[in-house]
Amino acid sequence: MENCIFCKIVKGVIPASVAYSDDRVMAFLDIQPINPGHTLIIPKAHDALLSELDEETGAHMFVVAMRVAAALRRSGLRCEGINLVLSDGEVAFQEIPHVHLHVIPRFRGDGFRIKFGRDYGSRPNNKELNEVASKIREVMH
Repeated sequence: MENCIFCKIVKGVIPASVAYSDDRVMAFLDIQPINPGHTLIIPKAHDALLSELDEETGAHMFVVAMRVAAALRRSGLRCEGINLVLSDGEVAFQEIPHVHLHVIPRFRGDGFRIKFGRDYGSRPNNKELNEVASKIREVMH
């Protein structure tokens, strides 16, 4: 994609602070980090949505995320925990239409919040949950 900022990074047109690169993926530091060490992992091929990404590359992205997370913990950077975040689609807050997995080092009091909890969303009963699970199973490959 000619106008994709991540594709331009892969091609070397836009500079990036690369932490890892191989034939399928690249990991580089986010220019607006939540915390120091915040890394993005992208496929080198342009895939806008997770559903477009081949499974081997998706699995490889996660393996690289695990390695980056381990490296962050050993790096000396402040890192008491890790969030992995992948937003898929604009309504899910995906700002750049190229699949990217955030590896975010976390520490107490860093101020970043992802809200999940008891008061979030509805509380469906087991029958409703089973009906939704059935709909998903029916269309899975």
